[in-house]
Amino acid sequence: MKNIIVLSLILFAMVGVKAQGIEFFHGSWEEALAKAKMEEKIIFVDAYASWCGPCKRMAANVFPLPEVGEFFNKNFISLKLDMEKDKEGIKFRQKYPVSAFPTLYFIDYNEEVIQVVRGAQQADALIKLGEGALQKVDRSGEFEEAYEQGDRNPELVYNYVKALNRAGKSSLKIANEYIRDQKDLTTEQNLRFLLEATTEADSRIFTLMIDHRKQLEALIGEEEVETKVLMACQATAQKGIEFENKALIDEAINKMKQHYPQKAENFAIQTRMSFCLACQDAKDYVAACKDYAKKIAKNDPNQLDKIAMTLSKQFGDDTKAMKAAENFAETAAKGSNRYEFYITYADILYKNGKQKDALEAANKSLELAQNQGPNAIRSVEGFIQRIQG
Repeated sequence: MKNIIVLSLILFAMVGVKAQGIEFFHGSWEEALAKAKMEEKIIFVDAYASWCGPCKRMAANVFPLPEVGEFFNKNFISLKLDMEKDKEGIKFRQKYPVSAFPTLYFIDYNEEVIQVVRGAQQADALIKLGEGALQKVDRSGEFEEAYEQGDRNPELVYNYVKALNRAGKSSLKIANEYIRDQKDLTTEQNLRFLLEATTEADSRIFTLMIDHRKQLEALIGEEEVETKVLMACQATAQKGIEFENKALIDEAINKMKQHYPQKAENFAIQTRMSFCLACQDAKDYVAACKDYAKKIAKNDPNQLDKIAMTLSKQFGDDTKAMKAAENFAETAAKGSNRYEFYITYADILYKNGKQKDALEAANKSLELAQNQGPNAIRSVEGFIQRIQG
C-alpha cells in the first residue's frame, strides 16, 4: 500500500506541473539560508563531485523530471554544490561531512541537519525522502502553548495553522474555531487565512474559499487560487485512495470539474488510476492506463514503460492485465530503442509464456546495451541466462 500511495503522489504532482525539474538556487550559502528563513523552507543540497557517475545520472534523469521539480520547488530551496571544485561546496564540506557522492542533505534554516542520505535516488524515493524531511520539521509547538492559554491573536492563529499544515498535521479544528468567531471573512487578513486553512476539498472551509473566490483572486491572483483548489482536491483524493473510499474519489473529481475544469480531465484519469491500483482492480486499472497513455502520456516511451512495469508487478496473475502490459512495453521499447525498455518488454513476454519472443527482445536489448558500458551488458546477459534456463 505504501508503494501505491507514493505512486499516487507522483501522479498527482504531474496534474498541475508547470516547472520542468528542480530549479536550483544560484547564490551563496548565507543567501540560501536567508531565503529559506524568509520563505520558511528547508534547504535541499545535492553534494556531488564532477567525476561521479551516479551524480551525473541523477542530474540527467531525476532532477529534470516535472514531478520532482513540482514537489521540490514548492517545498525547498535547492542547491547543487561541487564538493571538490566550488568555493561554496568546499566551505560546505568543512561543516557538513561528505564522504560519498552524491550525499543529499536536508537542512533547516537554523543550519540544523534534518536528514542526510548517501547515494543516488530514483524519483519516487527522492520525493519520499523530501516528504519525510518536511514532517520532521514541526514548528507548531511554537504557537500551541499560547493558543491553549487563550491567545486568539489573528496573526498567531494564522501562523499556528500554517505550521500545522507544513508539519502534515490537521489544522481543521483550529481553523474552524477561528472562522466561527469572524463576522467578516472579506478582510485581507481573513481571506489569506481562508486560503491557508483550505487543505481538503471535502470540508466546509473549502466551500467558504470558493464562496470568496473572486475576492481572493483580486487579492493574490487566479493562479494561486487554482493551485489551492488542485491541492485540496488532491488531498481528498489521496484520502480516498488510502481508505479505498470511492465517495471521496468522486467528490474530489467533481470539485475539480466545478472549480478547475482546465485540469479536471487529467486529474480524473490519474485519480482513477491510483484508486484502482490501491483497490487492486485490474480491469478498471487497465482501462485507466489506456486513457492515461492516450490523453496524458501521449504515448511517451518513458511513461509507457512505467505503466508496463506497474501492471506486471501488481497484476502478474491477471491475463488481460499482462496482455496490456505487453502492448505498453512493446510500444515503449520500439518507440525509444533503449536497452532498459527492451528488457522490460522481454521480461513481460517471458512471464506471458512467450520464451522465443522474449529471447529475441533480450538480444535486441543486448545489442543496444553495447553502447552503454559493461554494467549494462552484464545486466542484459544475466537476464538472457535466466530466461534460457
